[in-house]
Amino acid sequence: MRWTTLDDMDLQGKVVLTRVDINVPVEDGRVTDATRIERIKPTIDDILAKGGKPVLMAHFGRPKGQPDPAMSLRLVQPALQDVLGRDVTFLERPDQATIDATAGVILLENTRFTPQETENAPEMAQFLASLGDVYCNDAFSAAHRAHASTEGVAHHLPSCAGRLMAQELGALEAALESPERPVVAVVGGAKVSTKLDLLGNLIAKVDTLVIGGGMANTFLAAQGLDVGKSLCEHDLAATAREIMDRAAAGGCTILLPTDVVVAREFKAGAAHEVVPAAACPGDAMILDAGPESVRAVIAALEGAKTLVWNGPLGAFEIAPFDAATNAAAARAAELSRAGTLVSVAGGGDTVAALNKAGAAGDFSYVSTAGGAFLEWMEGRTLPGVAALERA
Repeated sequence: MRWTTLDDMDLQGKVVLTRVDINVPVEDGRVTDATRIERIKPTIDDILAKGGKPVLMAHFGRPKGQPDPAMSLRLVQPALQDVLGRDVTFLERPDQATIDATAGVILLENTRFTPQETENAPEMAQFLASLGDVYCNDAFSAAHRAHASTEGVAHHLPSCAGRLMAQELGALEAALESPERPVVAVVGGAKVSTKLDLLGNLIAKVDTLVIGGGMANTFLAAQGLDVGKSLCEHDLAATAREIMDRAAAGGCTILLPTDVVVAREFKAGAAHEVVPAAACPGDAMILDAGPESVRAVIAALEGAKTLVWNGPLGAFEIAPFDAATNAAAARAAELSRAGTLVSVAGGGDTVAALNKAGAAGDFSYVSTAGGAFLEWMEGRTLPGVAALERA
């Protein structure tokens, strides 16, 4: 791996500034989902086991550079203590003396309570660096932002990736940088326009690209098919044809629906029918891929060694238009569980769709990083990751 990790660092007696993602949902002053906190526990436990003192930095909500009691990390402190099984000291105004005098785990106030954080102001990075001896970034989900706590501080201290960050980077490298072939990518979602960079990067790296969701309608329309009242970006027809031409020239097979599930209204239990993709009624909407299309996707998965998944194959939020996503996800989960497929998924609605399908737990790795996951898939350099790369 190109990144320094906790295993490479001497932490005995060191203050370890640790950037984490604990931007968790809170209702009525209580954390309602502690998943993100649970995922940073191995890093904090390891720092403590190596004789270090973890000082946690994080953002919470969107305070727009101003202190806001409703977005104070003090709200997260009790849940953090519950997950870690130890006391956590909250410091609203940290300095070196208070950190040196405090034992155990320390949680600093929301880094975004000053505009200097998102501006990556040199004085903010220097101030943060003055609080510690070592910098550990365990927040891949914020690594696409060049902020003081994610990028700037790394230039002032010996730096490393935390356990979660290293796990995420390892999974992504295995999926796209040095994968076992054949590689299949499943890309779904509403709009092609939001995923042009992603599609452009993937067609050069994968063997089969499955396109689903509303995006598929744009590609079908680009081939001259009538998609009725379906969600479709008709103005991107030329772009879709260009992507298909580039894929064909590079040896990447694009799988589009050959049959579709259509309905006249989008609601639970709506009257629906399966028709060939070329026979969508003019007054209907395409809301899911049909069974023939699902069989083709599953056949591609069964012939693959590596899977990258981003986005649902249909309008998964409402039955029966979740059938294609559920069936394909279930088969990918079975293959992953059997050890024949390395499966990495993440971004946007993907986690929700795989959880709804009951498949997420069997995927090799499911990223909750959202924007950072997508930017990595697009082939972009993430500032927070680049700052950790070995010289």
